[in-house]
Amino acid sequence: MEVSVMASSQANLRGTELCRDRDVLGFCCSNSNLNAQICYGKSKICLSKSIGWPKSSVRLAIKAVSQPEAVVSEKVSGETSTSSRKAKPADGVRLYVGLPLDSVSDCNAINHSRAIMAGLKALKLLGVDGVELPVFWGIAEKEAMGKYEWSGYLALADMVQKVGLKLHVSLCFHASKEAKIPLPKWVSDIGKSRPSIFFADRSGQQYKECLSLAVDDVPVLNGKTPIQVYKELCESFKTSFSPFMGSTITGISVGLGPDGELRYPSHHHQAKDNSIQGAGEFQSCDENMLNHLKQHAETLGNPLWGLSGPHDAPRNDQSPLSNFFNENGGSWESPYGDFFLSWYSDLLISHGDRLLSLAASTFSDTSVTLSAKVPLVHSWYRTRSHPSELTAGYYNTVNRDGYEEFVEMFSRNSTKMILPGMDLSDENQPNESLSSPELLLAQITAACRKHNVEVSGQNLMISGAPRGFEQIKKNLSGENAVADLFTYQRMGASFFSPDHFPSFTAFVRSLDQPEVHSDDLPTIQEEAAESLPGKNLRMQAA
Repeated sequence: MEVSVMASSQANLRGTELCRDRDVLGFCCSNSNLNAQICYGKSKICLSKSIGWPKSSVRLAIKAVSQPEAVVSEKVSGETSTSSRKAKPADGVRLYVGLPLDSVSDCNAINHSRAIMAGLKALKLLGVDGVELPVFWGIAEKEAMGKYEWSGYLALADMVQKVGLKLHVSLCFHASKEAKIPLPKWVSDIGKSRPSIFFADRSGQQYKECLSLAVDDVPVLNGKTPIQVYKELCESFKTSFSPFMGSTITGISVGLGPDGELRYPSHHHQAKDNSIQGAGEFQSCDENMLNHLKQHAETLGNPLWGLSGPHDAPRNDQSPLSNFFNENGGSWESPYGDFFLSWYSDLLISHGDRLLSLAASTFSDTSVTLSAKVPLVHSWYRTRSHPSELTAGYYNTVNRDGYEEFVEMFSRNSTKMILPGMDLSDENQPNESLSSPELLLAQITAACRKHNVEVSGQNLMISGAPRGFEQIKKNLSGENAVADLFTYQRMGASFFSPDHFPSFTAFVRSLDQPEVHSDDLPTIQEEAAESLPGKNLRMQAA
């Protein structure tokens, strides 16, 4: 049976009848000058039917012919070449693809189930190792504390297992505006009467997509602490998914803050003036954070320092290199600045340590790999004060390495570090932001190597970063490779579009193939000749 994933050169195919089979898929998109195909052959069964992602011209369909093994063929601008998918080398990069954030609805049903199943089969045949599934607190424990509903996520895990892919699960203790997934209803209800469970900046603006880390050990959730509630959810997850643990589920990522990252939500509201790229704002003004600050200042014998956060820190709509963050003489270099920034960063490290320790103890009797995400806060990296990193909780400046302590904490908990932004290059950053994602990535990975912390990578933008695939491959290949596992974010209509999927296919193939000189590449005829013994190479016409 053949699985075909096609981007057709014909225009206006939206109403075209497509061929469908129970085990095979493909897709056709309108107005494309690309033609790519993944083929897998056994027997032919065709039906007329189409399925697709909502609000998209993508259509998934099935086609079948006799073929004994997977073959990838592409046609771009009239030139056709073919190459059989080679086995992944023993020391190669393991490649995963993230499933949609809203894969499971708030009523625990699988969204776009047929499209997801079709996508899983395409990824399997392409040679992808597995997929990443975001599991949201707001869905699993939606209605009441201790009342868990895993049915939708269990059904997805079963789908992944049947296709033969591996599964990494991301436990998300945050909400998602993008996917319209809130925190559990009962948690939000508590927040209405007790707003101090959320972060707040100097102006009083709250961030309600995750709980303030200052309440980790405070019994604010119906008599229990958030840490206790997180642990109970992890234990319920382990029990419910035990049939998949260590076989299909090989990795678990623990959410540590906004968007799952270990950071403060310093950029949670947009600047009024879009021409100014601010550095974010300190999130130290909710009641519980201020109590922590006050106690810390009194312990050090400077009670006046504990009255509030930096009074001269710029707002997000002001130039970040002024007042507190001034390059020369700013308060960040003063004794008070060191006091505040150390406290602010240490609190974030302690939060990460509590959650990773919790996860390590919960899953210690399984064979899954634990991981957690650290942000790549690269704006203003080329300044002395690194203001964006400081507001996010990383006390990293020209005078101080702010990542060593975080990496040491990951090492203590035997946890892999996930680093996003591996598709970003310095040359494509706006000059005015004084940004350097490449230098920051190098700094963090150097600390990881020093402390023997393994690294997994992710991209930030699906086909949005110029030459993004080239940059990803640069970070994953050769002697300077920084990660042994990469998760591409994420599946959906854009991912399977004709503007993106052929490029992704070529990227996947390139990861498994060594760089060779063009003179060494086989011609189409040579490849066809090599395929004759036991192989049935298929060429796709325009």
